Amino acid sequence: MNLLVTLITAGVTFGTVLMYGTLGEILTEKSGNLNLGVEGIMYMGGAFGLAGAFYYEKAVGAAASGPVAIVLALLAAFVAGCAASAIYSFLTITLRTNQNVTGLALSIFGTGVGQFVGEFMRLSEGGYVALSNHLKDSFAAAIMPDFLQGIPVIGPILFSHTVFFYMAVVLAVLMHLYFTRTRSGLYLRAVGESPATSDAAGINTTRYKYLATIIGGGISAIGGMVYIVTTAGCVWNHEGLSGVGWLAVALVIFCIWRPLNAIWGSVIFGAMMIMYLRVSLPFMPQQLYKILPYVVTVIVLIFTSMRNSRDKQPPASLGVNYFREER
Repeated sequence: MNLLVTLITAGVTFGTVLMYGTLGEILTEKSGNLNLGVEGIMYMGGAFGLAGAFYYEKAVGAAASGPVAIVLALLAAFVAGCAASAIYSFLTITLRTNQNVTGLALSIFGTGVGQFVGEFMRLSEGGYVALSNHLKDSFAAAIMPDFLQGIPVIGPILFSHTVFFYMAVVLAVLMHLYFTRTRSGLYLRAVGESPATSDAAGINTTRYKYLATIIGGGISAIGGMVYIVTTAGCVWNHEGLSGVGWLAVALVIFCIWRPLNAIWGSVIFGAMMIMYLRVSLPFMPQQLYKILPYVVTVIVLIFTSMRNSRDKQPPASLGVNYFREER
């Protein structure tokens, strides 16, 4: 039981990173845009998020406030992700370039920008970039009361996490309500299913695609920032984010494009990614552990395709550019 609780708790920690990347990509794909640049966006979010907190602390010194540093890191990561996604949106929506190629290019571009910013900070400081212990504690602190954390089994699993986990859960719930309970969310889903029909009905397809893609990119970038300030211990690590963005894209398929599924799906993926540290089997190489999420995703994709249930399929126009002249 202790091993299971430890595995789930660690899965939540790593899964929180994936949850942001997945929720951002779900929002993007609901509009019909397939942004494969999540990897690069999360790199930029990690670098710029850390830079926001680092230079804030450098400017004010010992007077640096933990909550202010958290807000600045969130804003810096979100703006960086929005900027990268705005480039993707302009190329694919306005210029109508191939979404797959553009997404892959953005992944390479974002990774390079993120690594450049991280290495620039490191070299300019003459060593490595890290926040003070005071701010590290603020980013890593569990926000729930001690008596809730002390509840056997349930306490460590549900109440021993940072503010970023609970923010992601709230975001998933709000996104679900937006898709299912608001007119704007219904319009967005309609744009993703059939932009031509939506356009004919008077819905501004361009605006919905732009907003969903840009905001979705900003949310995904926060995931990169969360990795740096939690798992990486507020120290820039240009290798730690490698593959996380692609895992988030796979998780979108695993969650069948439903935000609420991202809550438990990210925990499962997070647990599978760190399972080799907790459940070591001598006959199973470490590399096989790390491909488990992708294997599970393929299995889910096969089963949902065989069942041919429309509500478990991606948006009908996903990855297809809309040409109004062909309507």
